[in-house]
Amino acid sequence: MSDSKDPLPPAALQAMLLAGQTMAQNFFDAVAKQHAAMQDSSGIAAARLPLPETEAFSRMQQDFAARHVTLWSSLLGRPSGAPAEPVVQPEAGDRRFNAPEWSESPVFDYLRQAYLINAGFLKQVADEMPIADGRAKSRIQFLTRQYIDALAPTNFAATNPEFIKKAIDTQGESITQGIKNLMADLEKGRISMTDDAAFEVGRNLGVSPGAVIYENELMQLIQYAPLTDKVAQVPLLIVPPCINKFYIMDLQPENSLVRFVVEQGFTVFLVSWKNAGPAESQMTWDDYLEKGPLAALDVVRSVTRVKKPNVLGFCVGGTILTSALAVAKARGEDPVASLTLMTTLLDFADAGELGCLVDEAGVTAREAAIGKGGLLKGQELANVFSFLRANDLVWQYVVGNYLKGQKPQAFDLLYWNSDSTNLPGPFLTWYLRNMYLENNLRVPGKLRMLGQKVDLGKVDMPAYLLAAREDHIVPWASAYLARNLLGGETTFVLGASGHIAGAINPASKNRRSYWTNAAKVADPEEWLGQAVEQKGSWWLHWAEWLKAFGGKQVAARGRLGSTKYEPIEPAPGRYVKEKA
Repeated sequence: MSDSKDPLPPAALQAMLLAGQTMAQNFFDAVAKQHAAMQDSSGIAAARLPLPETEAFSRMQQDFAARHVTLWSSLLGRPSGAPAEPVVQPEAGDRRFNAPEWSESPVFDYLRQAYLINAGFLKQVADEMPIADGRAKSRIQFLTRQYIDALAPTNFAATNPEFIKKAIDTQGESITQGIKNLMADLEKGRISMTDDAAFEVGRNLGVSPGAVIYENELMQLIQYAPLTDKVAQVPLLIVPPCINKFYIMDLQPENSLVRFVVEQGFTVFLVSWKNAGPAESQMTWDDYLEKGPLAALDVVRSVTRVKKPNVLGFCVGGTILTSALAVAKARGEDPVASLTLMTTLLDFADAGELGCLVDEAGVTAREAAIGKGGLLKGQELANVFSFLRANDLVWQYVVGNYLKGQKPQAFDLLYWNSDSTNLPGPFLTWYLRNMYLENNLRVPGKLRMLGQKVDLGKVDMPAYLLAAREDHIVPWASAYLARNLLGGETTFVLGASGHIAGAINPASKNRRSYWTNAAKVADPEEWLGQAVEQKGSWWLHWAEWLKAFGGKQVAARGRLGSTKYEPIEPAPGRYVKEKA
């Protein structure tokens, strides 16, 4: 190649600027059509979205063109057979271009860097678009990211040097195996993320010993067997989310939150939600409160003879649990000794990336389709969650499974992630409208549940609130706002990592870190500015907090259940094994 590093001539530079403008406008025209297809109600109905202010866009174009000029000059001056210093680098955590084949070839090196420059330009344009409606703008940013991720050169055989090398090294066997993998996944109706044959609920997942001691049409209640001679007199009831299966909290012994709590000397009960089918398609939000936490609390009180158990809710399970406690308070009851909420939203003003996908038109359409009866299929919900992190949960497996012909490795968390659940339409549409769309739960007396006007300010037991700093489903600052709604003393802890890894951080490995701050401030950023980072798992910090509400030590109960609530079947029970 030539050693010349002269910049491109003015005519070429002008052409590049025009190309940048055309690419941006064409791209966002396509995004606008997708935006309209999603039935957005923000008032942006045109097939053309507005680009940023002329001066700002001009600066972006010039920077975009300058980067391409620098890239082109770098490649022209690249010594034969030697890699050039990259002009642009992938974002932190982006592993798509790590393989040496991308830098060894000048052609593929150019492809990857040109893609990164184009992607950065389009993201910048999306961020700067003059759209006043925050939710509409978030949707544009989301759709932009989907297009950018889908069009990566890694996703196509002709532009992925790893595919070519693998095909040559295996004499085409990788292509044959990739086609077989694709056909198998088409039969499944989903992309394989792990070796499904490696796991089975009840065999090597959800194996903490215990028994189902109660069941109704929406849930089974599991009591776990003690692992210590002495236990805290006051038990713990766990309410997991109903949009996933409970065994995220009991994966395997070494990363099981359930086992950890039992080992700390607590009697643990857990709600295992039924995977909704036609018989449950009429179930409402009120049904989930009454037949879920409220029914479970009655059983726990009866079995343990403790009037006020401790309770824990995770994600939407926490929203359901807190709503149920608000109903109990409205009835004049004092239902529990303490409340723990893990990555839970009570104030939905900023509901994260899921919130940008919920609008009036979309919710109205859901209400018309399944609001009076029907199901949201589990795979549809799983697809939404996967595309929130498309590079990690979609395209990585498209490339690995189909282009490279690989089998995904066994990973318990991804097996759970693929084990989807159906939701009843009336429950879902009420939840979307009143929480995500209208944010009614935060307004005292605005919502009526089970005939009672609920007020979160009356939920005044001590509360431990755990959020995750990189959570894209429950933004940590939004989870923090629960402190301003609940009426009791609150302890807020911020864990590292995301929605699942931040919450399921085994104390046995004691990795990552968490932040604490005893200050009672309303603003989450002010709280974080004064917080102190602690090394290790937040589980240990929470266990010490929970022990203060455990009461005296008593001999571990010799039997599971009671004469009134005899064991029905061993844990993990039937409900969790039902497939969507």
